[in-house]
Amino acid sequence: MRGVRVALAAAIVFLTAALTAAAPAPTPTPTPDPVDPVRNMEYWLKEYGISDAWKTTKGAGTTIAVIDTGIGRGPKELDGAVVGGADFSGVGKADGRAPVGDSDRNHGSWVASLAAGRGTAADKGMIGVAPEADLLSLSIGFGDNASVPFVDQVAEAIRWAVDHGADVINLSFTTNTLDWDPSWDDAFLYAFDHDVVVVVAAGNRESGTEEVGAPATIPGVLTVGGVDREGRASNTASTQGITIGISAPSEELLGVSANGDLVIWDGTSGAAPIVAGVAALVRSAHPELSAGNVINRLIRTATPSDRVKKVPSALYGYGLINAAKAVTASVPAVSANPADDLREWIRLYRRAESSPAPSATPTPFTVAPLPEAEPPSGAVSPLLPSSETLRYGTVPLVVLSLGTILVVLGVTAAARRIRSARTPRPPSR
Repeated sequence: MRGVRVALAAAIVFLTAALTAAAPAPTPTPTPDPVDPVRNMEYWLKEYGISDAWKTTKGAGTTIAVIDTGIGRGPKELDGAVVGGADFSGVGKADGRAPVGDSDRNHGSWVASLAAGRGTAADKGMIGVAPEADLLSLSIGFGDNASVPFVDQVAEAIRWAVDHGADVINLSFTTNTLDWDPSWDDAFLYAFDHDVVVVVAAGNRESGTEEVGAPATIPGVLTVGGVDREGRASNTASTQGITIGISAPSEELLGVSANGDLVIWDGTSGAAPIVAGVAALVRSAHPELSAGNVINRLIRTATPSDRVKKVPSALYGYGLINAAKAVTASVPAVSANPADDLREWIRLYRRAESSPAPSATPTPFTVAPLPEAEPPSGAVSPLLPSSETLRYGTVPLVVLSLGTILVVLGVTAAARRIRSARTPRPPSR
């Protein structure tokens, strides 16, 4: 990503040439043409089956959209590769070819050269994975290097890429957050609904990414992890996460800067365009395949890592990219994108914006009329007792009163007898 290690490769190229010149002269036997030092540094071309895949296709008829800091006009390796572009940062040029930013201004050119570089001559200069594919340069700005919010830049760039014929979209950046702005839902769905393969970098530990973040967490994208020269998950130039689908080289990569300088750099920002290039090779060789079936081919033909027991794994996904098998192997078709379904995720996890559901007008309920009150039997004075007052008032009160009086009289009489019995009488004479 942005925290890549960059070094000038010219010194390495010069040293390689010098060592070659200093070596003992070979015996005078027919020898093949010498390998260009720059091509010799692109170890992934042979080790990951890319040069073998070229026997079938080099990506002709496909278009890769690079949504990044812009593809510079300087590199000869990219002459004729870029067929269109636009700026979404608000500070670049309208055609998307002016690099945006300071520290990241070459990032888009490095990514593009890995995906579809043309070289400088026959068998010379840096060449990309799909050297006959076309490129779209969509410039965006990271951080403060833009006058438009980042989420809006990405959403609009994706739509523009789809509308202008992209078969593959490469996103070599991360937001370092698992969640993403809801505006990306529609943008990524737009790409998926138009059968576009979206390839995303997983992120790098060296730049502070401990686990994958959006857009690598969006269902439907192909997330790319990174490995070192020995095929081990990179400790610095990769990260981990259950959304990683496949791995590719992310260390000791080459890239061509906007001014044409050759550099060495690290990061899944470079692993992603390698996979995007292979996706273009597959789409060129099998134009009938849907985006989901292209992704399925890439992961099903990957070389499983012997460092894990179960795939997919959080470090390697389904394994290391194998371009030759992805292009030529017989792979059963699938009916759904194996990288999951964004639309279903939205249905399950996004809070629906809804208004109160209309309800039917209630039916009036008629209450039966109360019966008419019985007329009074006759005029009775309120001062005279009635049967009800006698039964529930006067009679109980009289009984209670009489009972109480009798009890009191009995108690009084008993008390007097006791008192008189206790009073001493005078002796009789």
